Amino acid sequence: MTTQTETPDGSAQSSEGFSRRHALGLLGTAGAGAAVTPLLGAGTAQAAPLAAPALHLTADSSGTSPVQGLHLTFGADPRTQMNVSWITDKPVTRPVVRYGTLEHGFGSKADARTVTYVDGTSSRTVYVHHASLKRLSPGTDYVYMATHEGATPDSGTFRTAPRGRAPFTFTSFGDQSAPQVTWAADGTVALDANSTPATKDIVTGIEQVAPLFHLLNGDLCYANLDVDRVRTWNNFFTNNTRSARFRPWMPAAGNHEIEKANGPIGLGAYQTYFNLPSTETDAELAGLYYAFTVGSVRVIVLQNDDNCLQDGGDVYISGYSGGRQLAFLEKELKAARASRDTDWIVVAMHQVMISSSDANGADLGLRQKYGPLFDRYGVDLVLCGHEHNYERSLAVRGVVTGSETLTPNPVSTATDSIDTGLGTVHMILGGGGVSGTTNQSFFKDGTAKVITAVSSSPGSNGKRTSTYTKEEAIWTGVRDTEHPYGFAAFTVDPGRHAGDTTRMHVTYYNVNKPHGELSVFETFTIHRKRSDGRTR
Repeated sequence: MTTQTETPDGSAQSSEGFSRRHALGLLGTAGAGAAVTPLLGAGTAQAAPLAAPALHLTADSSGTSPVQGLHLTFGADPRTQMNVSWITDKPVTRPVVRYGTLEHGFGSKADARTVTYVDGTSSRTVYVHHASLKRLSPGTDYVYMATHEGATPDSGTFRTAPRGRAPFTFTSFGDQSAPQVTWAADGTVALDANSTPATKDIVTGIEQVAPLFHLLNGDLCYANLDVDRVRTWNNFFTNNTRSARFRPWMPAAGNHEIEKANGPIGLGAYQTYFNLPSTETDAELAGLYYAFTVGSVRVIVLQNDDNCLQDGGDVYISGYSGGRQLAFLEKELKAARASRDTDWIVVAMHQVMISSSDANGADLGLRQKYGPLFDRYGVDLVLCGHEHNYERSLAVRGVVTGSETLTPNPVSTATDSIDTGLGTVHMILGGGGVSGTTNQSFFKDGTAKVITAVSSSPGSNGKRTSTYTKEEAIWTGVRDTEHPYGFAAFTVDPGRHAGDTTRMHVTYYNVNKPHGELSVFETFTIHRKRSDGRTR
């Protein structure tokens, strides 16, 4: 069960002044990443090198749980709100974040609220502390430190979203896992079957690009498959804090976030670890789908186990929202496309509507429920994971007449410069580091498979059996058959005046064996007309 302590949540100004020199000293604890300058020319974060020794504002006390897994997420308004979160193994007193700018030091503070869950397999309680920083200035660099009574502070930097249309870069991948060995059920040391070195290398790759934010498209750490789920989550945050303390990592929950006995629908751990800009009033559904705006881009994040057919988690939870998520999706799409301030609609989710790999396959449930909405409101990009490979579609709109599988209909054969005003581009970005890659499993005969039904009851493996139907994959654009791991970077060019053409320049990077260096697999551009040129 997830509970909350009575620790207040706020962003009250503090009279306790901390100087710029103190800010620089504290940030010595964050390592070189705090001063990342984009190596690949795609990001926006820049700062001076910070090499001063750490300044401890509170003394360590014996037995106090340290700050662990520091990570950021956007608040409801990314221009003025940022959430800072961290984990402890025990209850702590007075969790707080102090923050400010390099010029003015840590002049503000936000008290953190504490949320807990009890892991259903180990009965261990996990404590997560969330501080909401508010009344921030748009397009501004901030420094912050998180601490609680008796703990050494940990720290980072971030940049708020810009005001209005502006250039920026974001990145995306899914299906990461956590770099770890683990204890097997018999107490011996075992290699985690889902881990690879790429799980770590891809985080370094994200920091080379230094985006404003990152989208993590489901199957975050695969804790549901491990003996010690709490340890796996901890290792996931320990790995990703190298990036997530400097820029928001905005997650979508995938099927492997569904954990038996963790919350009413198995998503209690996920909902506890992340403080997300959810508008859902039902606590059981909070944080599972949400939306936020950066510049002229509206990002809508979905949890697809509600609407897909495939049975992929510890518990089959299809239909869990009773249609509330679909209603949320349509409301968001309608508002975004009607707004003269929003040019781009990006949907981030886990399971897929297109796939030409002989792995999970596309899901008819998503095509039935999402397809008409994506078409009606002109979604530009759909970013997924689930298949452990890279593939992107041609621009699609509508379906092939009479197709049993609701085959997406390509509206153009262009792969280098694509008008998303004509159709939606789907991207599978499932090369986040997990083992069991599927880039070697692409169909070579121009076909694909689609899940069109599942059995009414579980089979011998505890899962409902999928029924597959083949289709002609006429929507296929580009596939990477050689490299299993990588991520995409999206750089927004907002255009120069009302009604101008706005563009996203997309680069897909491979994360290469054995040392994790990056190389460019492909670049392409999507474009559409700005919405502020429309006549009312």
